[in-house]
Amino acid sequence: MRNTMAIAKREFQSYVNSPIPYILVTAYIVTAGYMFFKQLFMPGAQADMRHFFENMPLLFCLIIPFITMRLVAEERREGTLELLLTMPITDWQLVIGKFLAALGLMGVLLLLTVAFPITVASLGPLDKGVTVASYFGALLMSGAFVAIGIMASAFTRSQIVAALVAFFIGFALYLLGALMGVLPPALAPIAAGLSIAAHFMNIARGVIDTRDVLYYASVIFVCLIVAQTTLDSRRWR
Repeated sequence: MRNTMAIAKREFQSYVNSPIPYILVTAYIVTAGYMFFKQLFMPGAQADMRHFFENMPLLFCLIIPFITMRLVAEERREGTLELLLTMPITDWQLVIGKFLAALGLMGVLLLLTVAFPITVASLGPLDKGVTVASYFGALLMSGAFVAIGIMASAFTRSQIVAALVAFFIGFALYLLGALMGVLPPALAPIAAGLSIAAHFMNIARGVIDTRDVLYYASVIFVCLIVAQTTLDSRRWR
């Protein structure tokens, strides 16, 4: 556990010392805020957070690949990955540490958006239970996107390639939810079961279903296992 937290602290500090996370976090808050308040102040709009959370899956799909692209790819490109793997840490500890650092950054991003529900609460009654459940679902969803990004970053030494691979995987899982209405009835349940956005919107309705939590836990676990296996295979090359 100590090794994992040391890796997480190291990676989180690298985020603090880099301008890219600040740019991405600012871009997300400005974009999400514009899209949300544009809907909020339309005639007849209700004082709720529905539109804010509806936009979240697509925006996460766009920004998280740029947060995770350097986590392993940069280590491989600069040759520091081999040095890390010779230290008394396991591949799994390395992967988990990097995952926790990126998830921590997403947690900070979500914390900064708390100003939005505070604003809504000042305009009218806010369903606090639904809002808390939605933030919980957002953290789970961001964990899934982060795990996908780390897996993609483990595949290559190019950060751009890692970002593109993570985006296309994440966007494919997002697109399944958007296509549910046009798919044949027999395929719609399968698309809903695989959709990263559909499970989030289930939680965002205020109902935390074990199936939705299990979906995100499964995506995170599988992607991190693939990343760990990819790193482990380097020992035999």
